[in-house]
Amino acid sequence: MECEICGKPVPENNPIKAKIEGSVMVVCKECSKLGKIQKAPPKPKYVKQNKTKRPTTTRNKPYSRNDEPSEELIEDFNVEVRKAREAKNWSREVLGKKINERVSVINRIEAGKMTPDTKLTRKLENTLGITLLEKVDKIDLNQFMSYFTYT
Repeated sequence: MECEICGKPVPENNPIKAKIEGSVMVVCKECSKLGKIQKAPPKPKYVKQNKTKRPTTTRNKPYSRNDEPSEELIEDFNVEVRKAREAKNWSREVLGKKINERVSVINRIEAGKMTPDTKLTRKLENTLGITLLEKVDKIDLNQFMSYFTYT
């Protein structure tokens, strides 16, 4: 397990959780000083069991073509972000301030250790003037399956 701020190893048997700027994160001992350490809630002494209540079951919703993403992050997004930032002569700190993100997030994206979500990708695209999302063509399954049918 790694510290979510600096990346140093955190002992898995005793991770430190700290609330820093409103977010609870797993951090190393040094980074825990940046926020307030969160203690685990006390465990209940007993659990009241209600035998009359049936367990809820989750139904699998049917697959829909709308569930498929229409855009996909390009393969070398981290290199493109770094090149665009350097082309503008911006430091990681400057880019972080412009998109309202931490420098550690920029570091992890440029190192390829973090894949940005769609919202963050859009912010990077707009600020740096680059394209990181590409359209994904929808596949017609009927045509695809007819290719493999034997007559």
